[in-house]
Amino acid sequence: MKRIESRDNPTFKSLRSLAEDSREQRRQGKTVIVGAHLVEVYRQKIGVPDLLVVSESGLLNGEISALQLANQGCSTLQLRDALFRELSDQATPIGILAVINIPVESDEPPLRSCVLLDAIQDAGNVGSILRSAAAAGISDILLGEGCAGVWTPRVLRAAQGAHFDLSLRERCDLATVVSDYPGITVAAVAAGGESLYDIQLNAPVAWIFGNEGSGISRALVDMARHRVLIPMAAGCESLNVAAAAAVCLFEGVRQRQRIS
Repeated sequence: MKRIESRDNPTFKSLRSLAEDSREQRRQGKTVIVGAHLVEVYRQKIGVPDLLVVSESGLLNGEISALQLANQGCSTLQLRDALFRELSDQATPIGILAVINIPVESDEPPLRSCVLLDAIQDAGNVGSILRSAAAAGISDILLGEGCAGVWTPRVLRAAQGAHFDLSLRERCDLATVVSDYPGITVAAVAAGGESLYDIQLNAPVAWIFGNEGSGISRALVDMARHRVLIPMAAGCESLNVAAAAAVCLFEGVRQRQRIS
């Protein structure tokens, strides 16, 4: 096991760039997953990562030792605790991360139910929506310009492994996707729409969710077949976009199960 003790080490500098810079992630086609849970989910669903990185104190953790054994054949680096903390976005990192390959994006137009994200900037919201989509059985996620980088460590942490069940595409022309989509298109709006519970969601649906402050762009709202809102108690203005997405997606699940 190679040990790195200096932040001037070229390998450490490369790891730090990969952990911090979405442009570097795109350039290398790689990203960083942090924590024992994500490393284990990746192993179960995808396989052995490119590289394991553990901290000094992490070597004393039984869970991390087990992960090293489970990923035999994978190169491992050991870092001083202070250096490891520079690579982790967690306040109290458990002491393991991995470098993985970002899957090649599909260029096929979506035919099944899918989720379109329009300029959703908060990493936690993007990750939560990915998690809800995976749980609702929707695997195609298309992100337009202005969204948080879907393979950044913060989004990966928020999604808790959902990435590895999904087909993810970034920097998409959402207007073209909506125009060409063969099913129904549904824009979730805060006002001026019909009730979510009044539309039929049994066919493939392209769900459109928008920016935390400004919502979905006017052009996309106008293109959608349906504009829906979630009925709420009097005095409540709106839901967080991740919560709204979960409500919408699982209304679709409810309707599909009702007729199955």
